[in-house]
Amino acid sequence: MDLASLRAQQLELASSVIREDRLDKDPPTLIAGADVGFEQGGEVTRAAIILLKYPSLELIEHQVARVATTMPYVPGFLSFRETPALSAAWAQLSQKPDLLFVDGHGISHPRRLGVASHFGLLVDVPTIGVAKKRLCGKFDPLSPEPGALAPLMDKGEQLAWVWRSKIRCNPLFVSTGHRVSIDSALAWVQRCMRGYRLPEPTRWADAVASGRPAFVRWQEIQ
Repeated sequence: MDLASLRAQQLELASSVIREDRLDKDPPTLIAGADVGFEQGGEVTRAAIILLKYPSLELIEHQVARVATTMPYVPGFLSFRETPALSAAWAQLSQKPDLLFVDGHGISHPRRLGVASHFGLLVDVPTIGVAKKRLCGKFDPLSPEPGALAPLMDKGEQLAWVWRSKIRCNPLFVSTGHRVSIDSALAWVQRCMRGYRLPEPTRWADAVASGRPAFVRWQEIQ
């Protein structure tokens, strides 16, 4: 595996990321959520993509793809490992969304190309990264109340918003993926909250990917 070549690819792709949007003029009516996991000791990559109607946030479609993992886990290069399964799940969707939430980082990555930016560029759809852990950068400690907010900074540049979505929960790292501004990313995540730590698009993608009770119940009533 040639990490120097992958690093060069990341830098080139990162330079193509668009950090602004037209979502105020052209608001989404379909929002997707994507989540990636691994099975069989990492040999199989599993991607789930779900579609929600907006503004009702009603689940209308879900697709899961499993593909053979082609690359080992290397910190900072996760998107190369995850995008093949995401692309396979994306190809199965009957309709394409206007906005995509990805469980992972967008530009809040050492080379500004987390999985949300990498996959957003591949499918050329406005994309938001919603990550649960910091990958790089620094932020001031958040106060404990829900709604507490701080910028994630790295080398003088804001890479994400660090936002406590729920009391007694660790904050989320919300970043531009592609074709979304950093402030729009936060605003759309906030619009898609329904009382949980995660916004509905990535919460449902995780539920589908992992067969969680909420998804099992949803299937039973369909």
